[in-house]
Amino acid sequence: MRPMRLDLAGFTVFRDETTIDFTDADFFALVGPTGSGKSTVLDAICFALYGTVPRWGGTRGLGNALAPSATEARVRLVFESAGARYVATRVVRRDSRGNVKTAGAGLQLMPDGFDVTKLDTGLSPEDLGEVVAGTPAEMDAAVLAAVGLPYEQFTSCVVLPQGQFADFLHARPATRQQILVNLLGLGVYEEVQKRATTRAGQAEAKLEAVDQLLAGLTDIDDATLERATAHLDRMRALTEAVTVAVPELDAARASAREVTAALAALDADLAVLGAVRTPDGVAEVAAAVADARAEADAAASAVGLAEEREEKLRGELAAADDESTLRLLLRAYADREQLAGQAEQVRAAVTAAGAEHEAAVRALTQARTAAEQAEAELTAAFQAHEEAKTADQAAALRAHLSDGDPCPVCEQPVARVPVVPAGSAVARAVAAGKSARAASETAKRVLAERDAAARELDRVLLRARAEYDGLQARLSELDDRLAGAASVETLRERLTEQARLRQALDEAAGAVRAGREAARRARGTVDAAQERLRAAWRHFDGTRDGLARFGPPAADRDDLAAAWTALAGWARSEAERRRSERAGLASTVAEAEAVATAVAARITGLFAEAGLPAPDDPVRAATVAHERAEHERRRLVERREQAAELRQQRAEHERQAQVARALAGHLRANNFERWLLAEALDLLVDGASGILRELSGGQYDLVHDKGEFFVVDHHDAGLRRGVRTLSGGETFQASLALALALSEQLAGMSTTAASLESIVLDEGFGTLDAATLDTVAATLENLAARGDRMVGVVTHVPALAERIPVRFEVRKDARSARVERTGR
Repeated sequence: MRPMRLDLAGFTVFRDETTIDFTDADFFALVGPTGSGKSTVLDAICFALYGTVPRWGGTRGLGNALAPSATEARVRLVFESAGARYVATRVVRRDSRGNVKTAGAGLQLMPDGFDVTKLDTGLSPEDLGEVVAGTPAEMDAAVLAAVGLPYEQFTSCVVLPQGQFADFLHARPATRQQILVNLLGLGVYEEVQKRATTRAGQAEAKLEAVDQLLAGLTDIDDATLERATAHLDRMRALTEAVTVAVPELDAARASAREVTAALAALDADLAVLGAVRTPDGVAEVAAAVADARAEADAAASAVGLAEEREEKLRGELAAADDESTLRLLLRAYADREQLAGQAEQVRAAVTAAGAEHEAAVRALTQARTAAEQAEAELTAAFQAHEEAKTADQAAALRAHLSDGDPCPVCEQPVARVPVVPAGSAVARAVAAGKSARAASETAKRVLAERDAAARELDRVLLRARAEYDGLQARLSELDDRLAGAASVETLRERLTEQARLRQALDEAAGAVRAGREAARRARGTVDAAQERLRAAWRHFDGTRDGLARFGPPAADRDDLAAAWTALAGWARSEAERRRSERAGLASTVAEAEAVATAVAARITGLFAEAGLPAPDDPVRAATVAHERAEHERRRLVERREQAAELRQQRAEHERQAQVARALAGHLRANNFERWLLAEALDLLVDGASGILRELSGGQYDLVHDKGEFFVVDHHDAGLRRGVRTLSGGETFQASLALALALSEQLAGMSTTAASLESIVLDEGFGTLDAATLDTVAATLENLAARGDRMVGVVTHVPALAERIPVRFEVRKDARSARVERTGR
């Protein structure tokens, strides 16, 4: 059994809905503080399957399933076992009186491929597959069949109990014997003793039933057997006599059938010969073929004449000039005339464009001269403006000077101060500069415009000249093509002649097509007439073939009417000859039927002598009578043998009753239980030794002597020492080996094929030191690495939990416990 998913709601400390997904958790740990609810997860698994938990003390602790103040608890477990997937569900409720009872329980076989992650987390009722058990009463047998283990063995194989591993290893022999009795469930042998007592009673009941059957087997004495044998001999003699007589009857009836068949065949021959008649219209069929062939020949001759005329016209048309060439030459004449006109127009345009271009060049030269003059005048205006500024500055100095004052520029005394001029020279220079700038900009604009016009006229002139050159080239090409060509009038006359020839050719082709259609219809008429003639010959041949067994005469294949006349005459003569034979054949038929009637009367007499009615099928009736007689005798023999077998069964039932009584008596002795425990301990230690050798890397073997356990240390020259000398980690390995071997032994004792696909160790590790804990962790890792089962550990030790790949952390608050998955 391998758990896949566990859903809880209202179960002990899990008040709220909780889901634990074990799908890919091959090696996991349930971790969390003490009292958080780790072991409750395992309790929920046991409860879903068996309705109880080991630490509740049986079904009387059902109230422990409910969370505090909760009125309902639901648990659902999805698990796999032996390749199949199941879902087990249990619900408990508290009634108004405070009593806790199971309200529902069920087990369903889930369909292949069902995705368990899609289950409703609300634990609502769902159709999850085939219902295997639907009530609590049905769950025990259904779970036992699915898991393969009863409750006691499940809690020792899958969910291993706390604290009993080392106790079992170190206990005194008497204590160990009691633990072994509890874990192995050797109380089963008490059940064997009870069953032996039951089987003894059953064997005695069967013994009484056999006596009753023997009392019912009467009429099986030797006299009855002799009468059955005599009756069988009479039926055998009847069968032999009938077997001889029936072939005679069959031969007589066969002879009668043969002569009757011969008479019927003769009558059939007469009917066939009498049915031969010459069909009507045979002569007209051959004449129609000749007429149709004459019409076909005439049509073929007409087609030949029309084809000759068509071929002649086609030759004349082929000898004439090519129409496309003539049309191309005419088109070339027209193109030349058109191109010549275009060339003259372009030449005139080139002349005009040249004149305009020359005028534009002259205007551009004049504009460039005017622009240069305006630029010079603008430069002179700038110079005058600078000089005016200097003159204005000097005039400004004069306003503050008097004759004899020192010059502020050169510091020389000024003998006479010049008169200050009226107005500003700068203003006059600025006005002159603006006028010169306007004239310069106007000249530049005119220059740009005339330059653009000259450039555009230059491009127009170039394009016109290029177009004219192209037209002249094309005219030259056309002149070359038309050199030596006929005139336009001659070309047109030739085209007219070609059109006449083509029309005549079309008329001749139409005549050919019409003639061919007429010839085709004539050939169809010939084919139809020939088919009617062939059908008439097939009719004749079929009629003649139907007379082949009579040897008809040969037919004249050239004259159908003559062939029919000859065949009909021959048929009449053959019919007359056969009618003379019919009277003698009818007399033979009557004689054969009389012989068959006499043999049938003799067979009827044989059945009358045997006291049987006359049958329709004598052989079958005789065989059935013989088989019935043989069956009655065989049945009598079988009843005699049955009586002998019942006597043997009576002796066997009597022996089984004695053996069962003896077994029940032996199983009451304590020595037998001690012998069973010794055998179980031998098997247990042998299996545990192999597991311990694997877990310890080949260091230890486990043995026992007089109830005590020892280990053989192969790393110390095979030293044998007591298990109490082992370290903590080594003790855990030895105890775990015993637990695993014990689980395998329990599986062997199960009434079904248990599938041990998982093991969960609910064992405390808090007291182990670091080195021992490391050994324990390595042991668990080795166990998980074997890959033959899921391995789970319940622990609150962080050092151990950190080495386990998948961890389910269980936390508890004031309301409910919760589970969170960590790790991979």
